Amino acid sequence: MVNQLIVHELQTNCWITSIGGGDCIVIDPGGDEEAIFARLEKLQLNPMYFVLTHAHFDHIGALPSLAPFFPKAGIAIHHTEAAKLGPHALENHQRDFNAVGYPSYVETLWKPLPEATILLKEGETLGPYTVMHLPGHSPGSIALYNEEEKTLFSGDTLFRAGVGRTDLPGGDEHLLLQSLRRIFALDGDTTVYPGHGPATTIRREKTALSY
Repeated sequence: MVNQLIVHELQTNCWITSIGGGDCIVIDPGGDEEAIFARLEKLQLNPMYFVLTHAHFDHIGALPSLAPFFPKAGIAIHHTEAAKLGPHALENHQRDFNAVGYPSYVETLWKPLPEATILLKEGETLGPYTVMHLPGHSPGSIALYNEEEKTLFSGDTLFRAGVGRTDLPGGDEHLLLQSLRRIFALDGDTTVYPGHGPATTIRREKTALSY
């Protein structure tokens, strides 16, 4: 079971996916923590992991409120972006916002971010999902792939009729292209749940984008 909430002013998808036994994975809790709390309560699910597909602010904004309420849930992010959480998070996010010309934005929204408890690498598993490291949109962008169920949570690497931007700090167009080729090598019937916008399939996007 996959549940979608659209959160944050940037319309980020927060995905809740059941992994059995009343447990779930919450992917990209980007904001609107009250709505996430309410959905978890309605579904009667308990987070086993909070997984961040990358550390951009619109994908992590609800974490400071959610993590203390579910202290046993792991906080998982690719190891290359772990410094965007924890004690040095503010200065690292400030540096990124300074680079794009919005130096004061992060201070207006800031709540101290918890440290990651799980540092992800390529090929590791979380429940039924395998971690794919897909740099390009950001250095530590990941996807979660379930080969048996043919589902992929793609973060901001691949959208319906679009791909992740590479003009933010740490973005790399060449690496994004390599990551997209990895995705498009998967089964075409795989359902893609992106970081923004509606779900799609690998076959549709491979055909539409001609990669």
